[in-house]
Amino acid sequence: MVRLMGRSQARSPQRPSTTASIRRKRQGGDGSRWYPPAWLRPVLSVRSVAGQVFILHVVIVLLLVVSAVIALVLQVRHDSTQEARSRSLAVAETLAHAPGIVDALGSPDPTVLLQPRAETIRRQAKVDFVVVMNTEGIRYTHPRTDRIGKKFVGTLQPALAGRPVTEEITGTLGPLVQAVVPVNNPDGVVVGLVSAGITTEHVGGAVDDQLPLVLATGGAALALATVGAALISRRLLLQTHGLGPHEMSRMYEHHDAVLHAVREGVVILADDGTLLLANDEAHRLLGLPEDAEGRHVLDLPLDPGTADLLSSGRVATDEVHRVGGRLLAVNQRSTDRAGGPPGSVATVRDSTELRALSGRAEAARERLDMLYDAGVGIGTSLDITRTAEELTELAVPRFADFTTVDLFETVLAGGQPDGAGSVRRTAMAGVREDAPLYPVGTRTRFVESSPQGRSLALGRPLVEPRLSEAPGWRAQDVERSGQIVEYGIHSLITVPLRAGSLLLGVVGFWRSEKPEPFDEDELALAEELVSRAAVSIDNARRYTREHSMAVTLQRSLLPRSLPEQSALDIAYRYLPAQAGVGGDWFDVLPLSGARVALVVGDVVGHGLHAAATMGRLRTAVHNFSALDLPPDELLGLLDELVGRIDSDETEDEHSAPVTGATCLYAVYDPVTRTCEVARAGHPPPALIHPDGTVEFVDVPAGPPLGLGGLPFETVELEPAEGSRLVLYTDGLVEDREHDIDVGLELLREALSRAGDSPEDTCRAVLDSRSPVRARDDIALLVARTRALAADRIAQWPVPSEPAAVAEVRAAVTRKLTEWGLEDLSFSTELILSELVTNAIRYGGGPIEVRMLRDRHLICEVFDSSSTSPHLRYATMTDEGGRGLFLVAQLAERWGTRYLPAGKVIWAEQSLP
Repeated sequence: MVRLMGRSQARSPQRPSTTASIRRKRQGGDGSRWYPPAWLRPVLSVRSVAGQVFILHVVIVLLLVVSAVIALVLQVRHDSTQEARSRSLAVAETLAHAPGIVDALGSPDPTVLLQPRAETIRRQAKVDFVVVMNTEGIRYTHPRTDRIGKKFVGTLQPALAGRPVTEEITGTLGPLVQAVVPVNNPDGVVVGLVSAGITTEHVGGAVDDQLPLVLATGGAALALATVGAALISRRLLLQTHGLGPHEMSRMYEHHDAVLHAVREGVVILADDGTLLLANDEAHRLLGLPEDAEGRHVLDLPLDPGTADLLSSGRVATDEVHRVGGRLLAVNQRSTDRAGGPPGSVATVRDSTELRALSGRAEAARERLDMLYDAGVGIGTSLDITRTAEELTELAVPRFADFTTVDLFETVLAGGQPDGAGSVRRTAMAGVREDAPLYPVGTRTRFVESSPQGRSLALGRPLVEPRLSEAPGWRAQDVERSGQIVEYGIHSLITVPLRAGSLLLGVVGFWRSEKPEPFDEDELALAEELVSRAAVSIDNARRYTREHSMAVTLQRSLLPRSLPEQSALDIAYRYLPAQAGVGGDWFDVLPLSGARVALVVGDVVGHGLHAAATMGRLRTAVHNFSALDLPPDELLGLLDELVGRIDSDETEDEHSAPVTGATCLYAVYDPVTRTCEVARAGHPPPALIHPDGTVEFVDVPAGPPLGLGGLPFETVELEPAEGSRLVLYTDGLVEDREHDIDVGLELLREALSRAGDSPEDTCRAVLDSRSPVRARDDIALLVARTRALAADRIAQWPVPSEPAAVAEVRAAVTRKLTEWGLEDLSFSTELILSELVTNAIRYGGGPIEVRMLRDRHLICEVFDSSSTSPHLRYATMTDEGGRGLFLVAQLAERWGTRYLPAGKVIWAEQSLP
């Protein structure tokens, strides 16, 4: 210890070494340290079974030794106490019955006579005191003379009653055992008492003398037991390899569980061929009896080849043996490698079951492939019917022989499913076409007892393994149910089509070709297939609902009926796109002077935004057409409007600008038989002459609406009466598969084959298209021209003088009488008088008056002035300003139309 401290101080004079401090803590007082022997160290480890057994053994021996010592001490103490009682009682009785004791008690000084005698008896009897006392307990004798004459400590009543008493008390000499005996006179009267006793110190003296021997004997026994326990624990340590009890318990539990749970037979044999162990699988595969362990393998009921292999102990790898109809693959190896015990271990595997397992694995792989195909092949379109057909096509014949899909009718329309409503067979597929199942399109309502009805009610799939034994199923349709069973369909799975909380319908999987009924595994597969299809059908339903809403909005924005007019015979078609609603529109707008405006437009894109934009543009065209503007000026105003819309939409991040809006505007005049056409980025119109020839009118295209910067041009046509003007949108001629020139040529061919009427023309154009649904909207407008007969037109020049008004009135009256419209003479004369007077007063020459008899009586006054009159209310003091007010009151409509050389003021009256 001194050396260690010296080295530490030499290294660091500031403080002692930490290593030295730790060593001092571990060392004894002399600096030495004890280490157990190497063979005993693993035994002392409490983690191992050997260490725990050693400690338990030592503790038990220690407890036994301590218990023996305690028992021996208690027994010796008990025996000593009993001996003290007996001795004190004997001494007291000897003195109490001694001769002369009664006389001594009656003498004047009993102490003088009794004290020497009592002390002699005490020393001879080896007791601690002998006391003689009177009946009141006053001592006459005592080893300590200072105690004589004092009160005796103890129980006296029994002795006074004539009975001796022995007790353990704490007296004047300390804890002691004493006996009290009465002294009787010859008459039997108690005249005194004698007490003898031994202190506890002298009573335990024998125990103290014997205790060293007892402890030495116990220590020797403990040492021998410890050595024996150490030897036993060391042997146990070698056997358990130092494992703890928990580890050993877990190891043996796992060993037993794995050995008997493994799906491979394990057979362990001794070197002489005795079967030591066989697990449950080996018993099953080899057909071993329950008492097979401990018997020689050749004595067991095995086939000779297998028994010879097991008894020989030779090495074998996947050696196949037939045992009881099974093909067993046996592998055998020796167990004496690396110092193991002599013998062999064999494993047995059933290759027939492996083949069955591989077959089940193949079936599972096919089901996974089917689920993968379902994820890829179901829901390729947003069409409810097509999605249902994809499910049936996938399931037949890979899963079922016949598959049917029944959806609620509200689902087919895109609405919320009605659980109490009827269903319609939406799709069906089968290995044959003559199955007596409900055909596609059949509307039905499943009864509650049918599998379909129960699936819809419970909301979970059901399997009917044998339809012939299902009476509830026959209640749906007794006759058809019998036909289905006779046809050979014997098993059914019904799965509700559920998308979240919505129940869309039910799917039926029918089996007829395979004799086995559907099982629970196939039920789970059917449920998985239908769940994937349900998501796609619900998506298609949602799309159908949104598409229907958009189409409804779009159709509400399109003209529901054509206005009445006499200038054109008109037919039209409108086909919405497959992908969604678009922005195509058309209009027929009656104008003043029996003229009619034809409009076709297109907003590029699809969806509600395109439809809403189309509605805005159509409304704008309606408003602009009321101004009686030329086509190029109207398109210019429309172009400015689209630019303002784009500017407003750009400021709103949630809106999109109008991109790619086009329009074609044409005005036909049946009086002059002229047609003015202008277009803004729209396909050119087609003109079918009365002889059937077709041409595309060369109208300058102009930029699409909203670009601005370039003017639009108007082309004037003079189609012959009976010509057909064809207006359309680009969806009719454009396609991904060919260029627009090819589309125009196909349209030309279709128009050349069309009949004379506009309806025939529309039908011929659409019939020429492929049956595939259009990717874009199609608007088609066909108008056949008419001319207003000359006898329905009256026109007069008017001199620029007030006297000419009377001549005009007279001419108008004559013409109305010729037309049979005398009832309108007064109002017409008044209207024309006011209009002609205004033209003479405020306009410029030349002035003309024209009357047209069409669906209305139209009066027009032409002058060279571009100033438009305004309607106002004249005051009482005004001399004029009431003319246009009278015109407005008498006419149904009136207005102003501007011409390159002036203007026209017109008024219309209803015919009687």
